Amino acid sequence: MDLLFQSHGLYIGLVTLFGLIVGSFLNVVIYRLPKMLEQQWQQECHECFSEFPAPKQQTAFNLSIPGSHCPSCQTPVKAIDNIPVLSWLLLKGKCRHCEAKISIRYPLVELMTAAIVGVTAWVLPGSWWSLAVVFATFALIALFFIDMDTLLLPDQITLPLMWAGILMAVLGYSPVSLYDAVIGAMAGYLSLWSVYQAFRLLTGKEGMGFGDFKLLAALGAWLGWQPLTLVVLLASFVGAIGGIIIMRVSGKGKDHPFSFGPYLAVAGWVAILWGNDIIDWYLTQYIGL
Repeated sequence: MDLLFQSHGLYIGLVTLFGLIVGSFLNVVIYRLPKMLEQQWQQECHECFSEFPAPKQQTAFNLSIPGSHCPSCQTPVKAIDNIPVLSWLLLKGKCRHCEAKISIRYPLVELMTAAIVGVTAWVLPGSWWSLAVVFATFALIALFFIDMDTLLLPDQITLPLMWAGILMAVLGYSPVSLYDAVIGAMAGYLSLWSVYQAFRLLTGKEGMGFGDFKLLAALGAWLGWQPLTLVVLLASFVGAIGGIIIMRVSGKGKDHPFSFGPYLAVAGWVAILWGNDIIDWYLTQYIGL
C-alpha cells in the first residue's frame, strides 16, 4: 500500500477506476435503500398498529437481492451488460431484451463518482487519510442523490460517516485532533438543531429534517469545529441558487419542501479538500491577516 501511495499518478488512476466501479454500486444504494427503509417502517407500523397495512413487498429485498434486472421486463442483467458506463453506451441506453430505455442517470452517477474521487486523489496525495476521504466521498454522493430524490438522509449512512471521522482522529490519520473531531460533531448537530428549534418556535413549522443535523455532525467529525461556519455558508449560498433554479424549472412555489442535504454534502466535500485555503484567502483578502 505504501508503494501505491508513493506513485501519485498510479494512485489517482486506480482511485478513479475504483470510483467508476463503486459508482455502479451507489446507483443500487440510491435506489434501494429508501425503499428498504420504507418497507421497514411499514412493517413496524403494521406490527404496532394492526390497522396499518403490511408492506406490499413480501419477498427479500435488500442491496443484493434481487439481482440487477430490467424494471420493465424483469429480465436479469448479465455481467457483460453491467459494466459501468461502457455497457450503457454499447446498448445505446436500452435493455437488450425489451429495448426499454435505461435512464442516463446511471452512467452519469458512475462518471461523476469517478471524477469526484479522482479529484480527491489529486488534491490529497496518497495516504490513509486520502483513502478515507475517498470513502467518505462515496457516502456523500449517495446522500446527495437520496436526499434529492426522497428528502431523506438515512441514519445508515450519516451515523457511520460520523463515527468514521472520529475513528480517523483516534487512529491519528486525520489532520483533525480527536478533541476537535468530537467538538465538531457536537457543534455540527447542535448548530442546526438550534436553528430548527428557533424556526419552529417562531413559525410553528419544521424548517429542516433531523438528517441534516446528523450530516453536519458527520462533517464536523471529519473537519473539526472550525470550518463548520464555512460549510453552512457555502451550503446556504449554493442552496439558495439551486432552490431558485429548481423553482424556475419545476414551477414549484417557495412553500414546496426542498432538500438541504445535497448542498451540505457538496459544501462538506469542498471544505475537506480546500477549506483551509478558502479560509486563508478570506482572512488575507478581507481581514488583512
